[in-house]
Amino acid sequence: MRSRWNDAEAAGLSDLDLLVYASRLVGAETSLVVWGGGNTSIKRVERDHRGREIAVLRVKGSGSDLKSVQPRDFPGVRMDDIRALLDRDDMGDQEMVGYLGHALMDPGGTRPSIETLLHGFVDAGAVVHTHADAVASLTNNDHVRDVIPAVYGKDVIALAYRRPGFRISREVADTIRDHPAAHALVLERHGTITWGATVREAYEATIGLITRAEEAIAERRRGRVVFGGSRVPVLEPAARRRVAIAVAPRLRGALGRARRAVVSFDDSAPVTEFVSSVEAAAVSQVGPATPDHTIYTKRLPCFVPLERADDPAAVSAAIDGALGEFERDYTAYFERHRFEGAALTDPLPRVVLVPGLGMFTAGRDRRTAGIVSDIYHHTIDVIGQASAFGRYASLTSQDAFEVEYWPLELYKLALAPPEKELARRIAVVTGGASGIGRAAARRLAAEGAHVVIGDLDEAGARAVADEIVKAAGGGRALGLAMDVTSEASVRRVFEECVLAYGGVDVIVSNAGIAHSAPVAEMALADWERSFAVNSTGHFLVAREAMRILTAQGLGGALVFVATKNVMSPGKDFAAYSASKAAEAQLAKVLALEGAPHGIRSNIVNPDAVFQDSRLWSDEVRRQRAAAQGIPVEQLEDFYRKRNLLAARILPEDVAEAVLFLASDRSAKTTGCTLTVDGGVKDAFPR
Repeated sequence: MRSRWNDAEAAGLSDLDLLVYASRLVGAETSLVVWGGGNTSIKRVERDHRGREIAVLRVKGSGSDLKSVQPRDFPGVRMDDIRALLDRDDMGDQEMVGYLGHALMDPGGTRPSIETLLHGFVDAGAVVHTHADAVASLTNNDHVRDVIPAVYGKDVIALAYRRPGFRISREVADTIRDHPAAHALVLERHGTITWGATVREAYEATIGLITRAEEAIAERRRGRVVFGGSRVPVLEPAARRRVAIAVAPRLRGALGRARRAVVSFDDSAPVTEFVSSVEAAAVSQVGPATPDHTIYTKRLPCFVPLERADDPAAVSAAIDGALGEFERDYTAYFERHRFEGAALTDPLPRVVLVPGLGMFTAGRDRRTAGIVSDIYHHTIDVIGQASAFGRYASLTSQDAFEVEYWPLELYKLALAPPEKELARRIAVVTGGASGIGRAAARRLAAEGAHVVIGDLDEAGARAVADEIVKAAGGGRALGLAMDVTSEASVRRVFEECVLAYGGVDVIVSNAGIAHSAPVAEMALADWERSFAVNSTGHFLVAREAMRILTAQGLGGALVFVATKNVMSPGKDFAAYSASKAAEAQLAKVLALEGAPHGIRSNIVNPDAVFQDSRLWSDEVRRQRAAAQGIPVEQLEDFYRKRNLLAARILPEDVAEAVLFLASDRSAKTTGCTLTVDGGVKDAFPR
């Protein structure tokens, strides 16, 4: 591993800023720490609230991520309070957390790492703790007692696994004291600890430790067949895509019975090689690479026994059987190790391995599902590398349970803010690059939904998606080209939605066009184009959506954006009014067909939404003004004044109605028409 330290970048940085700099260097190496793992610290002199100079430990706070830490993410802990604990033989977790809270330089501030005492008990000025894949590969095998000395000699000390807390902190301190010549310590099946008088020394010691492990791994793996070679043939990419699209919605439905999940698919080469190998069925059931991985991936993945993966129906059946077995085994695991006060969490897997196909991962959102995938990639690497030294080994079932149901970790989860109204939901919005579609996509995303924006204007759809991602976080939106008159285009958008998120929950069928002309003067092509977009387009979108929604078995919401003209058609507006009426009838039929599956279908009837609308082109404005016998510049005011409230209708107004019909607030409403028109009496639903 190459050191990323740059003297020019580090020049002039203070001790805390240097710690931030080095921490980010560590965080940038994904094989060292993943998603919040690892911690770093320095010891320095500060002034307390009375102006006295005291020794302080600045250590990474709980929940922060090394690759993006800021100085504020390193709470200060008084060293005299830490050192006072060296006389203790043991200390409970809750007592330790409470004690450290009193020892903070800023009471009530960021909670320090659970491994604060480990850092504080080491005398060195700087300490770095990682969960390096390379070192885990040396320790996660049944020959670890021989491997560590063979690779490192007497320079590095190895300690048997113990869960983070007071006891391991004392053992680390005592071991380092008893081995003054050592320059690093390895915690079996957990991680590394390096130290130095300066931040750079501690960082460089970590890089050196990892480099030696990597060299040993490369030597041992030379010429070896990984995972015993192939057992199940891996499908070609197009076939993998076809099968994944077919099975993902049903899998998402099974994983989301109690609470919806976002499901991602990964068929990268490292994954397909592993899941399709001779040894995968056995080694995947040994355990995680490090305790931290357990928090995201659970102790084990669900391995699906298959001989071939080319038949979607057979794959789905095999997945169903494997999920049932996983749930039974996980419940038994919980009952076997449960302690007073422990409550069974979701007994379903977060990682599903399918030979010949790839890996599905589940999480509360796309980011979390991606983290699970990333962590299991690291697990695959560690399994492959550790097997070069002996049989892969991991935490015991009891040790894994104590991490997974560790009260301190569960408490951390309890501190998370409540989920938003549409959290874990996936929405497809057609015509989403402008006007009502754009406002609806933004509103659904603001309430936690993942949103796929489809539009003929692909650049516009991507711009809306980028805006949502910037506001809500990575992976929360996709912007795709979509022609609702094309079966292939509509199907492609839903396929991308399934591959990215596992399925769909909400469909806002909004794309539409307007054409104004007297019937006697209307061209057949204009009539047919209106029906292609405003009627057939909604049919194609609804058909794809219904296939996915019924496969999931989770219910869902169809929201059709129609128009006031369904109830009250306008002069010279036959093509628009008639085609939108067909859309409304389709929506009502879908309410009948969807109800047995818990799928609701409702309609929003807006009127005269001019802002940001491509429906109201200059040509349509001229035509509608002519039909009303008014100048074009008076058109918007004409429509405003004709509604009872004399209100200007905005895209955001319609988006609120869409949100209501998409959410559980309307859980007992289907076949309904909701007007957002300021009150046009001729268009009252009846």
